[in-house]
Amino acid sequence: MNNPAFPNLDLSPELVEAAKVSKAWPFEEARKILKRYQREGLPAEVIFETGYGPSGLPHIGTFGEVARTTMVVNAFRLMTEDKVKVRLISFSDDMDGMRKIPDNVPNQDMLKSHLGKPLTAVPDPFSNEYSSFAAHNNARLRAFLDQFGFTYDFISSTDYYKGGLFDEILKKCAEKYDEIMAVMLPTLGEERRATYSPFLPISPKSGIVLYVPMKKVDAEAGMITFDDEDGEEITLPITGGNVKLQWKPDFGMRWAALGVDYEMYGKDHQNNSNLYDKICRILGARAPEHFIYELFLDENGEKISKSKGNGITMEDWLKYASPESLSLFMYSKPKTAKRLFFDIVPKQVDEYFQHLAAVHDAEPKAKLNNPTWHIHAGSPPRISLPVTFSMLLNLVSASNASDKQTLWGFISQYDAAVTPESNPKLDELVGYAISYYEDFVKPNKIYRSPSDQERSAMEDLAARLSAMPDDADGETLQTEVYSVGKDHGFDNLREWFQALYQVLLGQDQGPRFGSFAALYGKRQTVKMIQDTLD
Repeated sequence: MNNPAFPNLDLSPELVEAAKVSKAWPFEEARKILKRYQREGLPAEVIFETGYGPSGLPHIGTFGEVARTTMVVNAFRLMTEDKVKVRLISFSDDMDGMRKIPDNVPNQDMLKSHLGKPLTAVPDPFSNEYSSFAAHNNARLRAFLDQFGFTYDFISSTDYYKGGLFDEILKKCAEKYDEIMAVMLPTLGEERRATYSPFLPISPKSGIVLYVPMKKVDAEAGMITFDDEDGEEITLPITGGNVKLQWKPDFGMRWAALGVDYEMYGKDHQNNSNLYDKICRILGARAPEHFIYELFLDENGEKISKSKGNGITMEDWLKYASPESLSLFMYSKPKTAKRLFFDIVPKQVDEYFQHLAAVHDAEPKAKLNNPTWHIHAGSPPRISLPVTFSMLLNLVSASNASDKQTLWGFISQYDAAVTPESNPKLDELVGYAISYYEDFVKPNKIYRSPSDQERSAMEDLAARLSAMPDDADGETLQTEVYSVGKDHGFDNLREWFQALYQVLLGQDQGPRFGSFAALYGKRQTVKMIQDTLD
């Protein structure tokens, strides 16, 4: 095994063979890398990269990029039987100048005085804990990635520029200055062409990243000449962190310098992807394989933005649902634009456990098409849940439980063998359900009065449930609920169930009512119906 830092993979021959024909998108992506080296054979190391711009707090899309790339890494490892060393780089473009102040950070006035400076030269607006705004945001990103157990190497752009690790490739940029300009200038407007340069010098006086034209580029000496903000002519070496590249040339330079084989990015980069490739090739390297994913949208259909802070944050999601459910959201349909808002959370939780229940006994091909294989790096855990997350939410809704102990009282009546100690994952979901209910369900509850037909049917349902055995299971109770609806003239039984949800639970949708009654308890359900009708 060449990758001891990564999780162990099941490399059984059946899975390796299934990987060769799997249509799951991470395997399709891994095949691009295999094809890339089809003629010369695989190298000693294959490098995957993800990028992050710390101009704002890391958002959920940043996490998604690392999660998805990790899925491709593990698919590649299985297809090569883990005989090739892999490396995943998380690159922070933290030497970029702060061009605007994010709306969702404190100390706005202080930050205004640092506009234009590299993000690693801007003080941390949150506290004095970190050396800079970029250092704070980088730490936040790494904390999230570590929480999810990703294996990655973090690289700071500032460290590489100032530490001289980009010096040789920057000299190459100076040698190829005219070729890079020939790629970039046709993409710019007339006014921008007049002042454009791929080199952005850091003003030795103000510390600001300057967007100024070059008066001279001396490739042999590795020096550039330009006018500073006050008009004084300055000559600086392009090495040692005195200069950084514009973001588009920086993409191609980074790929060339680090030998990147694979990088994915959002659709907002699609029009520039060809530029990145050309600059990488100009600098003497082979452009990496790409995967362009669709962007995440908030509830209003607007792109999620670091500076706006719209949409769900990673902290938000993890307050209401498990990390695995977030990974499932990232795995599913990456080339489809998806709205990322709170209503989707319960569905993702239940779908995750449905996939998890199916993966263990699946044939190798089906196993590799199961999202949980990718979420858990080939080792999905065995977890059995007696109730769904949606059912827990409805139980909280009916009981108005505000603590785990109350909710566990109902669960224990339903299945005495299940306890918080024997099923910690269920206990975790109980906590999520209470938090989600308090913040999103409870404030939006709207109860309505029943019609005469509905009242009569519900009175009948209460009477029939009372007459049934205390140990009647969910299916038996559900059959009785169906019978009541039919007997009271509901031609469309969906209207009958919706009436139960709206009148009894104050919401438009709900669980299989029989299963809910079994979990909540037959007597409690009868009492809820009677109290509501009274």
